[in-house]
Amino acid sequence: MITSMNYLQSIREQYRPLIEARLGKDTPTGEHQILVCAGTGCSSGGSHGLREELKKEVTARGLQEKVKIIKTGCFGFCKLGPIAVVHPEGTFYCQVQKEDAAELVQGVASGRPVSRLLYRDPATGEHPRHKDEIYFFQAQQRLALHNCGLINPEDINEYIARDGYQALAEVLKRRPEEIIAAISASGLRGRGGAGFPTGRKWELMAAAPGRPKYVVCNADEGDPGAFMDRSILEGDPHSVLEGMTIAGYATGASQGYIYVRAEYPIAVDRLERAIRQARRAGLLGQNILASGFDFDIDIRLGAGAFVCGEETALLRSIEGRRGEPRPRPPYPAQSGLWGRPTVVNNVETLANVPLIIRNGPEWYAAIGTAGSKGTKVFSLAGSINNTGLIEVPMGTTLREIIFDIGGGIPNGKNFKAVQTGGPSGGCLPEEMLDTPVDYEALTTAGSIMGSGGLIVMDESDCMVDIARFYLEFSQDESCGRCTPCRVGTKRLLEILKRITSGAGSLDDLKLLEDLSHDVKEASLCGLGQTAPNPILSTLRYFRDEYEAHVRDKLCPAGVCSDLARRPAVLH
Repeated sequence: MITSMNYLQSIREQYRPLIEARLGKDTPTGEHQILVCAGTGCSSGGSHGLREELKKEVTARGLQEKVKIIKTGCFGFCKLGPIAVVHPEGTFYCQVQKEDAAELVQGVASGRPVSRLLYRDPATGEHPRHKDEIYFFQAQQRLALHNCGLINPEDINEYIARDGYQALAEVLKRRPEEIIAAISASGLRGRGGAGFPTGRKWELMAAAPGRPKYVVCNADEGDPGAFMDRSILEGDPHSVLEGMTIAGYATGASQGYIYVRAEYPIAVDRLERAIRQARRAGLLGQNILASGFDFDIDIRLGAGAFVCGEETALLRSIEGRRGEPRPRPPYPAQSGLWGRPTVVNNVETLANVPLIIRNGPEWYAAIGTAGSKGTKVFSLAGSINNTGLIEVPMGTTLREIIFDIGGGIPNGKNFKAVQTGGPSGGCLPEEMLDTPVDYEALTTAGSIMGSGGLIVMDESDCMVDIARFYLEFSQDESCGRCTPCRVGTKRLLEILKRITSGAGSLDDLKLLEDLSHDVKEASLCGLGQTAPNPILSTLRYFRDEYEAHVRDKLCPAGVCSDLARRPAVLH
């Protein structure tokens, strides 16, 4: 089937009333829609059983024509899951269980909301009815997440109704170099962590000789506490397919691969469905939109190796080889999959591409900071009240994210540090809370943007033990190919274990710092080069804790079991 522009327009017109009802607009349908989160978080909390029970209640009351039960992606406020939203009113219900289904359906039928299931503002005690009245959502600017929680990710028609594949249709009327110029002008940088300019990467790929060429989506999200890419794939898979297809057209590629973790079964299932739907609709495969352009996408499953998040190791894994990095240059854009030019982009990067094409590069470049354009998706985890998924403009400060959107530290405890960038990032203390979130500012502070994991720690956390935890992770995940990483991380971990067990000395602190710099400078790939960051940042900002461990044989936080806790001061 070759999809035409008229076909896309007819789908938009047919399905737009359903979408507009979810946007609070008056529609002639007369229906109510109950959108139930079907992301991993809410699914683990029982949202599947909730959906089934809601369907039973609707059938038992004879409301099948008036009330539709629809699965959707992550709303972001994961702490409150399972979440259900009733449209067109936009009533936001949280922590809904299947036992609440009868009361919820009765509330829809009667027009009276179920007060006990509404969100309660901890500051005012009020129960706002609409999610846009909740500050957690008000403070965000959702671009990459704009469809998550709004459409059914398993229905391509709902994606099309939200102007999906319109950017692809526009692109196919223009020259590839125009598309690359637009992406460059937008200022979009890679959201996988390195922040390399996306347009420049595409330009290098387009100029590289040789055929075939490939587009690879890096969905190997391995950072502890990170779930940004997973949520986009679960909630809006077609945005990634469309972004990849646009990248293929712009760079001269005819085949794409999505390298996704096998530990993401919901994401994998929705990607497989989306690819089948796009092929049936003529939006993937041969002669897309009757343009003469051919491009298809396949999935490759990762086996959980953290090092395969590094692009050259990822490409080796797709080829069926052991996932080990190789020296660069040549870069993948010059010699990647099977020695052919390959562009590798992260999930969030690709999800932004259709928006940039539809709205224009100037629109995107107006968001964020001078050097970091657009928005960034973060997963909030750790000692924070509002755990979940957020998207904010670049330049938003850590303080705004943690205390305004995140709701601060639970149980009356004090903030101690925030880890950005996962195992490759650093731990920043309270005096760095006004640091804006952008690539340069975080690097200057001793951390990195990373893919977007943000883990908050309170006074009960030991920063030496935190450094040990991340080093243990990196050492365990090292592929072992290069000596600085294979041996260096092992030596670093041994020193940290000595310190946390009470056998460390002040000389160990000097050795720890010197060896960290050596590993950072000499390692082959990004895993080894950034593995010492948790050590260096905690030594920089929390050296007093290290000194207490080695000089006083005390763990001030009382975490390290081999060391005595500092006695409480009596008043």
